[in-house]
Amino acid sequence: MAIPTNESVYSAMALLFILVTCVELCDAVAVVDVYRLIQYDIAGVPFGSRLASLNHHAGSSLFTPGADLSRTVVMIPVTELNITFIRALDQDFDACGNGIAEYIEQKQPLGGLIFLLPRMFSPENKDVKYGGDEDPGKELMKNILVELERFLLYANIPYPVYFAFEDDNINAVLADVKRNDVTGQPATATTGGYKLVVSAPEPRKLASPTITNIQGWLPGLKTDGDSTQLPTIAVVASYDTFGAAPALSVGSDSNGSGVVVLLEIARLFSLLYSNPKTRGRYNLLFGLTSGGPYNYNGTHKWLRSFDQRLRESIDYAICLNSVGSLDKDLWIHVSKPPENAYIKQIFEGFSNVAEELGLKVGLKHKKINISNPRVAWEHEQFSRLRVTAATLSELSVAPELLESTGGLFDNRHFVNEAAITRTVKLVAESLARHIYGHQGKNFKIFADDSSYAVNPSYITSWLDLLSRTPRVAPFLSKNDPIITALKKELAEHTVEVSLQNEMLDGMFTFYDSTRGRLNIYQSGQQLLCALYTVGAAGDEVNLLLIDNGVLAKRGKGVIVASVTFDLLLLLVLGSYLIILFSFLVITTRGLDDLISLFRRPHSRKVKST
Repeated sequence: MAIPTNESVYSAMALLFILVTCVELCDAVAVVDVYRLIQYDIAGVPFGSRLASLNHHAGSSLFTPGADLSRTVVMIPVTELNITFIRALDQDFDACGNGIAEYIEQKQPLGGLIFLLPRMFSPENKDVKYGGDEDPGKELMKNILVELERFLLYANIPYPVYFAFEDDNINAVLADVKRNDVTGQPATATTGGYKLVVSAPEPRKLASPTITNIQGWLPGLKTDGDSTQLPTIAVVASYDTFGAAPALSVGSDSNGSGVVVLLEIARLFSLLYSNPKTRGRYNLLFGLTSGGPYNYNGTHKWLRSFDQRLRESIDYAICLNSVGSLDKDLWIHVSKPPENAYIKQIFEGFSNVAEELGLKVGLKHKKINISNPRVAWEHEQFSRLRVTAATLSELSVAPELLESTGGLFDNRHFVNEAAITRTVKLVAESLARHIYGHQGKNFKIFADDSSYAVNPSYITSWLDLLSRTPRVAPFLSKNDPIITALKKELAEHTVEVSLQNEMLDGMFTFYDSTRGRLNIYQSGQQLLCALYTVGAAGDEVNLLLIDNGVLAKRGKGVIVASVTFDLLLLLVLGSYLIILFSFLVITTRGLDDLISLFRRPHSRKVKST
């Protein structure tokens, strides 16, 4: 009998660590970009989606009532939701009825949730639009998203929640899943269906998130020998955003529109101030602030960095917030009483220009509470330091904390360039008349036929850039491309441009893992063999697809988990190890020794002495 060599023994032992196992077929149907619901804490209280990894079968809203969905990822098109359903979630579960509401509101076990958004809400999409500003379909979808986002932002959801955009592939998958769910038979490893896999590590806290303020100056004209401090007018806009999905929070209107208006005003006045003959006797300070959604934390830190002389030189500040809607009036929000001389002067100046432009501008007064650190508008941070300031906005009422700050609906298709152009004219003409002493006069500096005309192409290009760039402050680095671009652009039109990097106040805690890749796999009847050494659910492995004994496909795949598969794998591995053990015994000791292992031993009789 041949004695095995060391090499053959080592080879046999290596086989124990290289397992060829049969797994359920998972043909990759599609790979989709997905965007996770934000995960954050306020003063230690958790909100948002608390998990990131997905590895379960796909389901739809047509599942059997009372079904176990702990290993199911439910796919819900936003177009199938309605306002009543979402408001019921937020207020009264009994009004929700049965179905997915039970799992969301009462935190029933759920493998995961994926909301499918219409393609028009993608920051990369420029083609698909609803009708004009009065299109009812557009407004209805906007209202649904506003209500859905409000609910999700303040919910503590113990499973992964993602957003994805509808396309032909994912719509076809959802149609198949719905047909399967209608039969009342849930998808499993043996019944077929689809597996949804997002491989993601455990979300981690963001350490020391920073906020970055950007400022630039246009110095006014001083006569020789004049040592007095020139008065200053500050033009301010918060550039960062916040929303249910940080990777989709582009904030075209809130507050991309305000940023575009500020940049165009800086460009226009840089033309005027480049010539000593047209340079005004006012300094112009332009500030792009961060931390707007978080109680205007960046504005607070920016103002605290000013010395007393600079603060006292500010004649007034105008803050720009959400000015991109054409079908809404504009409002000037102030903290000082309307009868205050400075407030009257500012409002009358804007009202006169607005009337010439065919606009309506209203005045809203809201007294600030010094004992309450919460501020509703950016200008209130100025008011706390006794600096006259106002906010110009299409919003008539101050939004709640973390609301109306660049949500899912706030994208390029809901912003009108004509509205931004009119706001530029309104603010620029009002400032110019104040600077050059032409209040109350029909005096147009920025007329369309002048060399100082508003540039629509400039507005469009910057609006397009901001509308495809998420700007949630904690996820922006100090050298983020959008911060660099804003600084560079401001430096083109102003001087002494500088950055101020500050820590975001500690009341907020944020977590990473804001986006991922969703792999959709389809179960089938072919035999798929994966060759791997160590693997866990969600790991990528090399795959060999065997169909009727023939190698049909070679490629990459992902190990997916299921109870049925685990039992099948255990059975196959057990059988394989028994066969392997038998083979090794036969080749080393012979068939007789193998048989003797399974033969009942002879009974031994003890002889009495």
